[in-house]
Amino acid sequence: MSNVIVVGCGRVGSQLANMLSDNGNNVCVIDKNVNAFANLGRNFNGSTVQGVGFDEETLVKAGVEDCDVMAAVTQFDNTNLMCAEVGSRLFGVPHVIARLYNPDHERAYMQLGIDYVCGTSLVAEDVFSKVVSGHGAHLDTFGEFEVLRFSLDLSSTDKRTIRVGELERDHDVRIIAFERSDGSASSIPTRDSILYNGDSVLACVRHELIESFSRYIQD
Repeated sequence: MSNVIVVGCGRVGSQLANMLSDNGNNVCVIDKNVNAFANLGRNFNGSTVQGVGFDEETLVKAGVEDCDVMAAVTQFDNTNLMCAEVGSRLFGVPHVIARLYNPDHERAYMQLGIDYVCGTSLVAEDVFSKVVSGHGAHLDTFGEFEVLRFSLDLSSTDKRTIRVGELERDHDVRIIAFERSDGSASSIPTRDSILYNGDSVLACVRHELIESFSRYIQD
């Protein structure tokens, strides 16, 4: 369970907030228009704060000091960018995600090292996948791919080991490197390399596959 702040309560923000809340997360939604909270519906069991998403006082009211993930998903790129900068640099939120509405701004987001989702459809689903993958696993974003570092969890497979080739073939991912859980060895793998439960793994995963792949990521 994560503490998540969603900035923006339009179509995307309200959908995302409900998805996260239904998944058992503690969710607080920020919007400057109090009427926007009606988009959440009656079944939303999180909290709301009226205000601007990059205002320090507003963020403190929303619980930013204990926040695990912050998603800025308004329709304004500059607002999302400012929210991401304040959340990550001023408050040290571990994982900040910004919606990128205009692809012409993509270079600026990349130069600033901001995790983002670009597009006008399926944005809520893409951000949700990033959140549920585990905020501690995310390292960087490259187009359609996420670079993740995580401890391998094989408990759902009833196995203690798995070959790199099997993991890559069955889940359409690329294993970049791994390190044994006891720190005894690290390697750039081949398809025949063996991974053990608890090994530290560096992997490249498509956005849309993160949710299904997350069963291999230890919390």
